[in-house]
Amino acid sequence: MNSTLKNTHAKGLWWKRFFYNVTGANSDYEVGPNWFASVMGTGIIANASASLPLFSSHLTVFALVVWCLACSMLLGLLLATVFFLFHRKNVWIRHFQDPMMAQFYGAPPMAALTVAGGTLLVGHHLIGWDLALNIAWILWLLGTITGFGSAVIIPYRLFTVFKVRPDSAFGGWLMPVVPPMVSATIGAMLVPYAPAGLPRQTLFYLCFSQFGLSMLAGLIIIAMIWSRLAHHGTSGTSRVPTLWIVLGPLGQSMTAAGILGIVAQDTLPAKLAFGFELFAVFYSVPVFGYVLLWTCLAILLTLRAHRRNMQFALTYWAFTFPVGTCVTGTAQLAHHTGLPFFAWASILFYLGLLAAWVVAAFGTTKGMITGHLLKPPAAAPGPIISVKEP
Repeated sequence: MNSTLKNTHAKGLWWKRFFYNVTGANSDYEVGPNWFASVMGTGIIANASASLPLFSSHLTVFALVVWCLACSMLLGLLLATVFFLFHRKNVWIRHFQDPMMAQFYGAPPMAALTVAGGTLLVGHHLIGWDLALNIAWILWLLGTITGFGSAVIIPYRLFTVFKVRPDSAFGGWLMPVVPPMVSATIGAMLVPYAPAGLPRQTLFYLCFSQFGLSMLAGLIIIAMIWSRLAHHGTSGTSRVPTLWIVLGPLGQSMTAAGILGIVAQDTLPAKLAFGFELFAVFYSVPVFGYVLLWTCLAILLTLRAHRRNMQFALTYWAFTFPVGTCVTGTAQLAHHTGLPFFAWASILFYLGLLAAWVVAAFGTTKGMITGHLLKPPAAAPGPIISVKEP
């Protein structure tokens, strides 16, 4: 009887054990930049819910709840980051020097930018428009600066410090270069609130230049991933979900192009504004075709890996944010073309996003309780990426 009560009591205090295990002096638990992907994957649900061409008016409360959850997750991870920086400085230094983990330094900027977008779209219902706009500006500036830093520093280290083999390319290589595309999207949403005239036009063209920065770099990496798959196949491990990251720059670029096409009307001269509106359609329709192709390939490769007992890892969050960008990108196509086909396509991607979030959230919660997701990953034999010898 006493043993039963003791066990029940212990189970009720799992969160206290979890907190002690993470913060204890002898703990080997750690939180890396890849954890911010959970904020991206959660926040994009709020943004997608508010962007749907159909049913979005019925999802306002749901989107607001999800946005609050994403804000809480972002704040919690930022506090955890500060803790590890001050108490275990070697953890984040080791992450920066790790060729695989370093790729995910693009996740924190995108997490901040995703929450910024949700603040504009749904957060104002709770905190008021003025405060929401100020928060969005701050998060956009922080995300843009740190995101540009990740787009420069991590590829530079990939070129000069990390040693790669011909089969090294994977979806994680996109993480450092996608933040500028997210900055372009959220920045486009902020363009109408910049001072009219030169400041507004400068912000607009800055956003469009970030669009190009991320898209061109992303196309190069996507080609390398295709080459790796063709020549070396898939690993069949928990790296397989990172193939879904390919949808991220594609869907986000459709979203950015669509919003830039809208805000150009009150920002640029009529001829240029009309050109950007046309570009939103001429660019996004072909990209949508490739999105369909890659979605089918990613589903087949994921099912193949699942049949081979692919284990759960934080890479499962790659199922969420990239699919969410396809929701918002396709919704922009529906807005510009008025076609029901694109409207219903965005609904299908949205349903897939919700299903993917449930799987990732359940697995992450379970992994946090057991603690195995918080432990440093074991070094795999024969790494495909390593540090170059001096």
